[in-house]
Amino acid sequence: MSKEQAVSILMVDDHPLLRKGLRQLIEFEDELTLVGEASSGAEALELAKQCEPDLITLDLNMQGMDGLETLRTLRAQGETARILMLTVSDNDEDVIEAIKSGADGYLLKDMDPDELIEKIKEATLGKMVMSEKLTEVLATALRKPDRKGNNGISLLTSRELEILKLIAKGLSNKLIARELDISDGTVKVHVKHLLKKLQLKSRVEAAVWMVNYQAR
Repeated sequence: MSKEQAVSILMVDDHPLLRKGLRQLIEFEDELTLVGEASSGAEALELAKQCEPDLITLDLNMQGMDGLETLRTLRAQGETARILMLTVSDNDEDVIEAIKSGADGYLLKDMDPDELIEKIKEATLGKMVMSEKLTEVLATALRKPDRKGNNGISLLTSRELEILKLIAKGLSNKLIARELDISDGTVKVHVKHLLKKLQLKSRVEAAVWMVNYQAR
């Protein structure tokens, strides 16, 4: 694969050393290409518009606008790139707040470099990615109140429910489109509608919500 066809990544972190290390890891991968580096939240908002990346890695603890505020602002301005939090914080509240605010994954900086790159590659395929020790935290803490769950399901069309179940299995839009014999664009529209109906902000939250709903 040429670098022109590779998945484009915007890296947001206020530590130059971390950026240098991740840049070197990405440069070794033919299917990944770094299109921008931001050292602050404000810079990230500007570069996201300019670069239109496929994926953004976002530090949580930054000076000025922190990672969560940056994440919320990116989503509020319509950013559709997959956004992965890459942080030293394994605090339960940080994990939950990030996912609720629209993150597509949450990875810890102390991960093995090879594992980190593998997780980033998985995220580019539409999969939810979490550092292993955080998965249980997410699964138990994102349960929605029954009143919302029961009402929410009844608002979905049969097609939206079908897509939600496939999201819960970890399928990307491309794989869902292939499974249901519809276009990627049609899947995106359905995902957007079902997230709005369920008052959820990300595919990850939708997947966990569905798993918990089915377990009731």
